[in-house]
This record gives sequence, structure tokens and C-alpha cells, in this order.
Amino acid sequence: MVRVGAAPVGPRTPIVLIPSLINRWYVLDLRPGSSLVEALVASGLDVWALDWGVPEDEDRYLGWDDVLARLRRALRAVRKATGAPRAAILGYCMGGTLAGIHAALHPDEVAGLINLAGPFDFSHGGFLAEMVDARYFDAAAIAAAGNVSPMQMQSGFTALRPTASLAKWLGYAEKAGDPAAREAFEALEAWASDNIPFPGAAYQTYIRDLYQDNALVAGRHHVAGRRVDLGAITCPVLTLAAERDAICPLPAARALIDHTSGPGELLVVPGGHVGAVVGTRARTQLYPHVIDWLRRNACSYVN
Repeated sequence: MVRVGAAPVGPRTPIVLIPSLINRWYVLDLRPGSSLVEALVASGLDVWALDWGVPEDEDRYLGWDDVLARLRRALRAVRKATGAPRAAILGYCMGGTLAGIHAALHPDEVAGLINLAGPFDFSHGGFLAEMVDARYFDAAAIAAAGNVSPMQMQSGFTALRPTASLAKWLGYAEKAGDPAAREAFEALEAWASDNIPFPGAAYQTYIRDLYQDNALVAGRHHVAGRRVDLGAITCPVLTLAAERDAICPLPAARALIDHTSGPGELLVVPGGHVGAVVGTRARTQLYPHVIDWLRRNACSYVN
């Protein structure tokens, strides 16, 4: 856990960014002008980011419960360092799902919850859900070999749009003479090639419980013996969904505010799963809305 924004003067609720478990966190701070971190810090918020680290072979037995316990320890460390009784949390992709589960289990620790393209109703998981259908996909068999490698997971994402790689490089060739476009492409390509393994035990639970059983919205998902009830979330909730998101379709993300008890808000932004976060329109639509929402709903909380 690292503080990426200067400590504010006086008591202020910190905002903690939670990335996906299988992607590096710096997609949220990709480069100047395409950085959610940059926008949040410039607005005067106290910003922290979680880096999950890189699982090694010995982490194959790291379970879903262990991941959520690690998340809670990280958030506890932020609250201790800042003296704030609660933190606002923003989770991206799988980080949004994890953030929602944490908020349901520990609602008194969360001042506000932002779900940025994280799925909750996996019956609307799109083609990814089809690929891991329990009728012909055995997550236990995959995890039996150890951690699931980035190459294995990337093959699934490639199957969503098989021609996307060709289109990407053709687009790059057309814009190669534009230094700004070239810089943006190369920064995103470097991040996209920097994926990390998925701990085998956690992967098995994630696929079985969430994708195959859709246990989260059904109220059947358990963490460390406790049932996860999304209705226990009473803090303000903002769900951000992308118009062309093949990884987390709109209904999968929107389900969070459909099942929580606090005030909920939905914003649908242009772009796909990644482009919505780092694309040219993110700085004019996504970032300002997040900052405004935090100021109105979460970061005015004082001790």
C-alpha cells in the first residue's frame, strides 16, 4: 500500500484504489493526462493505491479468503496512518468486486464505494461467462497445476475479440507519425503486457462461486465462514460502467447498486473496459465525475 497523493491538512477521508488481482495497479496512473491518480491528487484528495504484488509458485494455495484478508489489512493500515475512521474505496475490474465484498463484510469501515467496471451479477458476464460454464470448464483442474499464468488468462481475453490484435497494430501503423498517439499506445501496450499470475486456490473459488454459481448476488457467497450480503452495504455507492465493455457488461456492474441499501448512482461512460479508464474522454468525463462524487458523498467525512 502506497500513498500517491500528498497528505491533506486536517482530517480527511482517504481514497484507496484497488486494482484487479491479475493486473498491475498502474493502469490507474498510466501517464500524464491519462491518469485517474493524477486527477484525484490534483483535486486535493488523499490518495492511496494497493499493489497486490506478484504471486510466486508458493502462492498457489493463496485462497480467496486470504486475498480479502489482505485487502482488509491494507485498508486498516491506511486508516491507522491517516487517523480516519473510514476510507472511501474505488475498485477497478476484479478490484471492484473485491471492494464490494469488503464493504458488505465491514460496512462500518467504508465511507463510500466506487465500482469501476467490476462485475457482480455474473449471469450477465458475457462471453467470458460462457467460456467458463461449469458444463465444460473445470476450474479445479486448471488450478491443480498451480497459479494460472498470464498467458492462460490472456488467451481468454483474446478469444473475446480475436481480430482485436490485428486491428490494434493496423491502427498503430496509421498513427505512427503522431508522437502523442504513439506514446499513448506504447504506454498502454506496456501495461497490457505486464499481467501477473492468478493464485490457483483463489482462481478456483472466483470461477466456481462467482462465475459458475453466481453466488454473490444470490447471497450464497461466503468469505471466512461469513455470508456476503450486499444489502449490508449502506454507504453511498457509485457504479461506473463502460458502453462497450466485453469483460464487464453493463448489467453485471449495475447489479451492485441494485442490491445495496445505501444511495446508489450509475454513470455509463464511452469506451471499452480499459479505454474508459485511460482513453482521451476519461479526463473530461470519468475523472471529473469521480472527484465530484467523492466530494459530495464520501470525502467530506471527518473524525
